[in-house]
Amino acid sequence: MRRRGVISCTRNPFQLDWTNLTAADSLMKASHTTQTPQEAELARLLVETLNLEVTAETIDPEMPLYDEGLGLDSIDMLEISLVVSQRFGVKLRADDEHNVRIFSSLRSLNAYIQSHREP
Repeated sequence: MRRRGVISCTRNPFQLDWTNLTAADSLMKASHTTQTPQEAELARLLVETLNLEVTAETIDPEMPLYDEGLGLDSIDMLEISLVVSQRFGVKLRADDEHNVRIFSSLRSLNAYIQSHREP
């Protein structure tokens, strides 16, 4: 099972408190920064490729992609790299020293793609 996001429970850590989930979802939408059209396209691609349990529209483009944000891991980043290469013709290398910055958020990933995209 894939882990997506973090849900805090005060009782049993394996039991979901659906009222907290609704509150967290509202908080996520309240702090949402507007996506550009390119960011929206990329968000849809991420949700589709990784089978995320969120909708593309609720992804804040400034939210971290790793742990505390969307909860993605290194395997997810490899999948993203492959689909970005196929869709946009942009090569993302595992040994790139700028990967932490590139994959820090949807916005930073999109900025990298747009600046390196094949015409």
